[in-house]
Amino acid sequence: MYNITLILGDGIGPEVSYAAKRVIDATGIKINWDIKNAGEKTYNECGSLIPDDVYKSIEKNRVVLKGPITTPIGIGFRSLNVHLRKKYELFANIRPIRSIDGIESRYKNVDFTIFRENTEGLYIGIEEKINENEYNAIKKVTRKGSERIIRKAFEYAKEKQINKVTIAHKANILKLTDGFFLKIGREISKEYNDIMLEEVIIDNMCMQLVKNPENYKVIVTTNLYGDIISDLSAGFVGGLGLIPSANVGEDIAIFEAVHGSAPDIANMNIANPTALIRSSIMMLEYLNEYEIAIKIDNALKKLYLKGNVITKDLGGDATTKEFTDELIRIIQEEK
Repeated sequence: MYNITLILGDGIGPEVSYAAKRVIDATGIKINWDIKNAGEKTYNECGSLIPDDVYKSIEKNRVVLKGPITTPIGIGFRSLNVHLRKKYELFANIRPIRSIDGIESRYKNVDFTIFRENTEGLYIGIEEKINENEYNAIKKVTRKGSERIIRKAFEYAKEKQINKVTIAHKANILKLTDGFFLKIGREISKEYNDIMLEEVIIDNMCMQLVKNPENYKVIVTTNLYGDIISDLSAGFVGGLGLIPSANVGEDIAIFEAVHGSAPDIANMNIANPTALIRSSIMMLEYLNEYEIAIKIDNALKKLYLKGNVITKDLGGDATTKEFTDELIRIIQEEK
């Protein structure tokens, strides 16, 4: 029995969260779901963006599946997602970019994973006003932050028997910050004799990804660059509605879709739950429940390959519930 915190979120969050929960439960795995909420709706209801019981649940269960949440403008944190990542030292933002057969795209056989440093860079949010015409933002790069994300990428490559790790940087201009990140990458690469370190300047990285995404398997980079190239890369495989992610620390992990809360389609039963379902697959792998993870992944592949129950964002007319029902039917058919 696993104890897992489920944060429903805002907008389409509850719809896709319950869809993912239904799919996981359909496999027969025993999970005690601790259902909580945070974000704009919670603030409007109780005056707190993240109530104390949410923190307590996260700290007790250590594994979280989280729907997309909205940070209200003008109050509280700059970003609830960034706040949780920093609070719990979730240093590794891991975003797999993989083609799904049956989804129309000009790109084929895309399969790489982005390792984005999650706690430093420009996302620390330290800005200052110099005068009425000048503002500065601080970019923070430390040895600790750089070493742990780069090592995480190399360990993943070693585990998956991948022979190249690509580090994306701007050390030609940012010689201190990005130069330090790149220097640490070179140091760590010497510990992995069977894995080549490839160095690519970030603007060139974007062009190379658009031209030949199939040339990459593991990309590691700093916070802002990782955010940008993961959204760019989502376009290769069908959009943000399909992209999962994991935020992993030493002993706490939060799994979430990359997309936002989409309030314009909330409660319309048309949201695509695929991204959060794929995030739950990553969660199951984190729990070493590989057989169940594979079962859900294979069912998703069959659903998309068949192509008759597809949500509106990908050109179909299926509702969230119809999509989820069909996925569960395929899963149970395999038992």
